[in-house]
Amino acid sequence: MPIYEYVCQDCGVETEIMQRISDAPETVCPSCGKSALTKVVSAAGFRLSGGGWYETDFKSGNKKNLTADSKADSGASAGAACTPSGCDKPGCAAA
Repeated sequence: MPIYEYVCQDCGVETEIMQRISDAPETVCPSCGKSALTKVVSAAGFRLSGGGWYETDFKSGNKKNLTADSKADSGASAGAACTPSGCDKPGCAAA
């Protein structure tokens, strides 16, 4: 379940509440008890960065992208040509 940030417009207390996406927003402040709680837009708690995190994690067999070890082996196919009729490079869309 996502965690949402709220701030009370009356007392200024900031709070985080874990709730379903389908739940109605909270309105009652847990600190002062008044109906002055509003949802705050904030940054995500995680960041997706790096090269190809999804491409190697969820593929299997020969569908995986090149690793550091296999990049050295692919030097022989670096001079291969791509043409509309076909391609000699592994993983090329024209193949």
